[in-house]
Amino acid sequence: MEKSENFFERVYEVARLIPYGRVTSYGAIAKYLGAARSARMVGWAMNNSGNQQEEVPAHRVVNRKGLLTGKHHFQGTNLMQQLLESEGVVVLDNQIQNFETVFWDPIKEL
Repeated sequence: MEKSENFFERVYEVARLIPYGRVTSYGAIAKYLGAARSARMVGWAMNNSGNQQEEVPAHRVVNRKGLLTGKHHFQGTNLMQQLLESEGVVVLDNQIQNFETVFWDPIKEL
């Protein structure tokens, strides 16, 4: 369990660096952490992020196509979308519009 908790902590550290109004993907975080095939594990970390003392902006992490695949883990029907839209991100049919423009790649940005 220690190793996965450590991985989750590293995921949270990266997620906290995602700028306001930008998004990244589970895979981009996994790749940045040197675990390119662990996108699903990043998703599990995001599912657990509400239990962290320091806030994790999990709403800014989406799938590689810009889909809000984790939205059912947020309270309320459209909370993930509402949080993104409040930051100026345009979402239509659970899909981020202009995904390439708002995408934040930790490998390039950090």
